[in-house]
Amino acid sequence: MDIETLHTFLILAETRNYTQTANRLFVAQSTVTNRINELEKELNITLFSRTNRSVELTNAGERFKDYAAKVVALTDSSLSQLSNSHKFENNLRIGCADSIYSGHLAPIILTHHQYHPEDSLKITIGLSNHLIEQLRNDIFDVIFTYLPLKRSTFHCELYKQDSLILVTAYDNLKYEDGITEQELSKENYLMCNYALQEVGQFIRNLFPKYHQFSLEIDDCSKIIPFLFAKESYTFLPTNTAVPYLRAKKLRAIPLNDLETPVINSYLICKKNKEELCRKIFLS
Repeated sequence: MDIETLHTFLILAETRNYTQTANRLFVAQSTVTNRINELEKELNITLFSRTNRSVELTNAGERFKDYAAKVVALTDSSLSQLSNSHKFENNLRIGCADSIYSGHLAPIILTHHQYHPEDSLKITIGLSNHLIEQLRNDIFDVIFTYLPLKRSTFHCELYKQDSLILVTAYDNLKYEDGITEQELSKENYLMCNYALQEVGQFIRNLFPKYHQFSLEIDDCSKIIPFLFAKESYTFLPTNTAVPYLRAKKLRAIPLNDLETPVINSYLICKKNKEELCRKIFLS
């Protein structure tokens, strides 16, 4: 079993088509077929069920896909790190939730990159729970998430605290003077469930049990364009909302009988990278 074969398996699992997989890899279709056959023979399991019209992952194939993805990601990351170690003084693989990146990290990383070209920074945006898993699998050196990680092998500390504000399109003046909890529960609220635990629970408790939102998304930055179309509302971290408030694209709505919780974000890193992380992100 080699990385090239695992990569072929992952692309076929994505495309469900031998011809498309061969085109993506710039190889003959027979090469794809041979690699998959050899992999199944080596593992002694059937990874794909094949008919004349379709290619589908078997249950065993679904389970193997998670393993293959982790092996490929770890191998790519390790080889990249080894290569960079000869070119740069410091190498840091960073994972970050999108709203933390746009609200806090982007200007810090830009400044560091300008003044420290001897450092290599590789940045990946993702969801908090996925970032934690990838950190534990050695894909990242440091992550910024909305979820803490209490493990003796990692350093975890509070990074930033944000307030939560209710926003709508700038030209929506319906609640210009403020909104009550009861009024909000009847409006078109767009739900952003971005792994904020008590914050997500706070928002859900504003609405009836089993309430169905017209839109639910796991990244608050992706929800913003939907606010411009009609009278819609959502809570955003203040640092995410500020650029849109200043540009008069969004309007903040006062809360008449609500007190929102604080949003905590965390820096979690390998202990051997703590000093470097402090120098870049906490100095």
